[in-house]
Amino acid sequence: MSEAVPDGGEDIAALAKGGRTNFFGFLLRLAARLPFLFIAGRLYGPGALGAFAYAVIVIEFAAQLATLGLKRGLAQQLSTTDQPHACVVMDAMLAAFIASAAASVVLMIYPQAMFPAGGIHGADWLLPLVIFATAGADIALAALAYRHNVAATVRARALVEPWTISLAAAACVLVFPAAADGTRSRDGLIIAYVLSVVAALVASLVPLWRSYGVPRSWKPNPTQILAVARKNIPLAAADAIEWGSRRLDIAILGLFVAPAYVGVYYVAQQVASLPQKLKTSFDPILAPVITQRLAEGDRKAVARQVRQVGFWIIAAQAGIALALGIPGEAVMGIVGKAFVGGTAALAFLLAAEVVAATAVVSESALVYVARHRNLMISLLMIAVQALLTVALLATMDAVGWPASPGERQAYQAAAAALSLMLALGLSSILKARLLCRLLDAPVQGWRWPLVWAAGGAVIVGWLFTALPQSLEWVELAFGIPAILFTFGAIVWKRGFTHEDRVLFKLKKSETPDLPPPPGTTPPGAAPPAA
Repeated sequence: MSEAVPDGGEDIAALAKGGRTNFFGFLLRLAARLPFLFIAGRLYGPGALGAFAYAVIVIEFAAQLATLGLKRGLAQQLSTTDQPHACVVMDAMLAAFIASAAASVVLMIYPQAMFPAGGIHGADWLLPLVIFATAGADIALAALAYRHNVAATVRARALVEPWTISLAAAACVLVFPAAADGTRSRDGLIIAYVLSVVAALVASLVPLWRSYGVPRSWKPNPTQILAVARKNIPLAAADAIEWGSRRLDIAILGLFVAPAYVGVYYVAQQVASLPQKLKTSFDPILAPVITQRLAEGDRKAVARQVRQVGFWIIAAQAGIALALGIPGEAVMGIVGKAFVGGTAALAFLLAAEVVAATAVVSESALVYVARHRNLMISLLMIAVQALLTVALLATMDAVGWPASPGERQAYQAAAAALSLMLALGLSSILKARLLCRLLDAPVQGWRWPLVWAAGGAVIVGWLFTALPQSLEWVELAFGIPAILFTFGAIVWKRGFTHEDRVLFKLKKSETPDLPPPPGTTPPGAAPPAA
């Protein structure tokens, strides 16, 4: 006989199911991302990778703005509308495409924003067209997550997209000849990126069509679209700031260091962003749960959901950070010896993701109950990050420390990551305190057994890092799983409550039936009368 699900189990079971799916997705992302970084670092080189990274940052920032905050705002619209959901999703798609068109035109006219170091050639000016695909995929996946389909996000973002870019980058090696130093043009990386974004869009639209069907009665409504855009300005700004905080460091770093060091930092950031995907992929499934409970006026339930998910994310990210950070030199060394200098930056970036977990989960509720105050805190956070980063990097240049320019640039990369960590820590404190006051209930997901789990993981990791350098493959192949297992076992035994264990042990056949999102008809039920 299966154990009873705790009170309010439908919501928490949905989140636990999303957690299991997302952690599996993290493992898939890790398996798929490392081949791309290996190919890009070893065959294209830090310089080409740095130029590619800067261009992608600009493109993805434009795509983030083009979604108009609908990655989270769509859940609230679907929860409160009396229109067919397929029509609401089409309105969101059209709004995102109009914004994508505006962003694409700007970047096509001014491609120097993508390639500030120059060297614009070929079809570089057409690169902004991928904004349509990125924004469209984000809207489609948000709509699917509203109906508790997190697996579609995992397939698109953890399987299709990373494996496409890895395979395409490898194929382009055969097309573009190597230069005298053995590296290749960034064109191969750009082509691979475009193919991966288009493939992710297709992988998002197919399940969207299956779930929502064809919007037969839909007609473009410019007034409605403008209202959607205006209403979601605070959400769009918060999303852009959250996203921008993970890219501002590269943008500022690119003004102080050579492109090769930007490439090194980009690799560290890509590794560190793997646990970030685990955190942000909770947003689409957490949003409908929160909006439904807020519509019912049950703020205590919202606090409980934030607290529960906050602990799961902190635990998962701390375990991942330790597993990737302790053998950091070996992890960065996979990409190439030139990238080992980014190990300190990797450690700070991984720590930053753990620190940021509380802010992101708190923001999932704040964007509905205090969106303007949430935006002010986000603006403060990114301002602090920018000031700290510029101050530290400029000071190192001014005093000439360290004396070696190469060593100094490696230290500057670590300083940029440290600034991000401190700014995100400030954001977590302020947002958690604000949400706690608004909901009149604790929202902090921290539990002290995480310290014991971290201690056990550090001991296991230290044993593996003590191995000779010739056995570095053992450190990666067996050390990373051993660190994760040790951390996870202690958290399961000491950190999880009885309810946590019940939810995560539920088999697929035992998962409680989730309440259908508002505005949908349960399977087998008659549709509401017109």
